[in-house]
Amino acid sequence: MQYKGTLIAVTDIEKSKQFYSELFGLKIIMDAGANVQMSEGIFLQTIDTWPDFINRKKADIVLENNAVELYFETDDIDSFIKKLAEYSDVTYLHPVIEHSWGQRAVRFYDLDHHIIEVAENIVMVAKRFIHSGLSVEQTAERMGVDVEVTKAALNQ
Repeated sequence: MQYKGTLIAVTDIEKSKQFYSELFGLKIIMDAGANVQMSEGIFLQTIDTWPDFINRKKADIVLENNAVELYFETDDIDSFIKKLAEYSDVTYLHPVIEHSWGQRAVRFYDLDHHIIEVAENIVMVAKRFIHSGLSVEQTAERMGVDVEVTKAALNQ
């Protein structure tokens, strides 16, 4: 068995394809109209067809449930934040935060109120700390990981 990705119900398939293509650089692998497979394991399906697949009424479909998020990482969180600011349709759950281990992240809703998190690649966090003058040991302590984990991240 192999996990292939996450399917989300969307109200406007064309706008969703554009959103995920432009903002995240995802490619359309297969477009069957009401069902679209994108790169990185994202699948879109129209909310009008989704109830038939899960044997439920359309009224049972709740988009803004805050129970799941799509998680992305980027090597350049600052550039992504600038790009995200160009989208007026985005509602933020919170602005960019820095977690206690140093990773910066932002969470927002997509067009259909699915939560999306975009975080800084953890390897980039380690490199940022090293470039700021911290030693490998200090970086490991700052990130709350073993020195060997930090060394492995820096060798990627």
